[in-house]
Amino acid sequence: VKAVVLDPRNDFNVDRILTKQDVQSLIQLCVTRLLDTTNPSLDTIKMQVYFDMNYANRAELLKEQHRVLEGRLAPVVRDITDSRPRVKEEMENVYRTIVSYVLLSSGLGSPTDIEVVREVTAALQSVFPQTELATFISLSKKNKEQQLKTLTMLVTGIRLYNKERGKGGNSIDDLPAILNEAIPSATQALDEALNTCHTVAPCYTALLESMHEDRRRYRQLSSFKLKEALFNVRQYEAFLCILLSEVITSAREVEVMNMQFAETMEQLKNTVQNKVSVGTTEVFPLFVALSNLWTSFQDEILLLSFLTNMTNNLQQFLETQSQLFPEEVLTSLLEGVTVKSDEERIRETMETRVNVSDFKNQEWLFPETTANFDQLLIQYHGFCAYAIGEKGLILPGNPAIGILKHKDRCYVFSSKESACIFAQNPDKFIQLNTEKAKEHAELIQLLELHHQFEYLAPYAQARSGDECLMKPITKCDSSTQTDTHILPPTIVTSYEWNEWELRRKAIKLANLRRKLTHAMQTDLSHMRRESSTQVYLPKDVGTQTKRENSSNVPRPQIFLEGLRGGPSPTTHMVKVDLTRAVDET
Repeated sequence: VKAVVLDPRNDFNVDRILTKQDVQSLIQLCVTRLLDTTNPSLDTIKMQVYFDMNYANRAELLKEQHRVLEGRLAPVVRDITDSRPRVKEEMENVYRTIVSYVLLSSGLGSPTDIEVVREVTAALQSVFPQTELATFISLSKKNKEQQLKTLTMLVTGIRLYNKERGKGGNSIDDLPAILNEAIPSATQALDEALNTCHTVAPCYTALLESMHEDRRRYRQLSSFKLKEALFNVRQYEAFLCILLSEVITSAREVEVMNMQFAETMEQLKNTVQNKVSVGTTEVFPLFVALSNLWTSFQDEILLLSFLTNMTNNLQQFLETQSQLFPEEVLTSLLEGVTVKSDEERIRETMETRVNVSDFKNQEWLFPETTANFDQLLIQYHGFCAYAIGEKGLILPGNPAIGILKHKDRCYVFSSKESACIFAQNPDKFIQLNTEKAKEHAELIQLLELHHQFEYLAPYAQARSGDECLMKPITKCDSSTQTDTHILPPTIVTSYEWNEWELRRKAIKLANLRRKLTHAMQTDLSHMRRESSTQVYLPKDVGTQTKRENSSNVPRPQIFLEGLRGGPSPTTHMVKVDLTRAVDET
């Protein structure tokens, strides 16, 4: 639906509500497009949808696999953690369930094989005898689950060690040997598919170029769906490169794990040797390490199987293109046409370079002047930014010509002439590329144009972040700052360079050694506690009377005589009151 609405040839306006007639026209166009089995464009979109719905990187795939495994083992774990055995028979049943869990969780052998069950039981009894089951039952549920995982790793390590010594482990597959055979096989299959793409894509490109150069060829080839076939092959090639990089990463991981597994096994042999008993602190970590490495081998087997299935399933989306252009038809169309491979095109333009002085207002990046030149994020998946909109071609860009940085985005070109023309008006050609993507919706994902069409994504998908065909690329502004002092400061605040200050501190400490701290309590302070109260602060109050009045009273004047004593031993004091009467004042 989005592809039909985007196509400007269908005259749909996305800014207004569709009428009933528009809806009917849209349905008819979509049905016609879906039933057109002769158009490689539909196969390309199907391929993109299939890859988006099924592909997951290493971390996501392994996380999902472990989640599924835990979900399958959840009922067994629940039976073990929730059981409360009381009699001997119930204890034996719980122990057998633990054996089943260890066997299923490790994935080493079938639980229906009696010999495998006996081998697992013997290994489990060596590290977890049945007499310790009572202690296990008394643990909390979380601790039980953790101990079950630990027992699984220990038993797996013991079985792997016994297999190395030739004393069991017949049901355990030799995963390193299987991986050493499967990885080259998967790599070879991907290389062959890529070689096919590298052979076919230049043929389509040469035919399309001849159409632009010769009008007669244009009339002859215009009825063929060459552009759609080219886009189909290029998208297939891009997905194969992603899968090949995953296989190469897996090969490196397996190489490292093989070395670690051999070293751990040799260390375990040297630790155990022919000793009757060995300390658990010495061998248990080695058993756990062996188990973890073997789990990693199992993960790589799963990843390789997933990548192989993806490679095989992608081939079905090339059928229409292969039927339209079988080898005989393609050979006849290429008569008199020079076909150049991607490597030849890049080799021809290695010595040419953009003259920076011709473009004063444009920023150009070159390998010798740009740090991390190979890690720059190139627009349009590394294809020429000029040829897409102008010619409808997908030509590999050559960064050696110069990378144009326009509005914080980097663009590469297939020739110096293309770079110069594009740099004169970049916005015009960027808009042309967008219009070309509207005509051919498969270009939106092939050229990584999600950011220009993110407004078409449903709000629910944009909010939930689900994987979709046209998923927007999230962006954010970020900044970093380097610390002035990366290492923590080593200043010792207690350090003193003055010896007199050190003496003063020493005397102070010496005096403190001779001091004692005393405490006492009195009867008044016994059983007392601090208390506090809160009162309202007094407020100022004033009154006013209606009239003012005053009165005058006589000033009292009283004198005492004889205070200094006299010749007689007895003091005689005389009090004289000279205060005037009130009526005299």
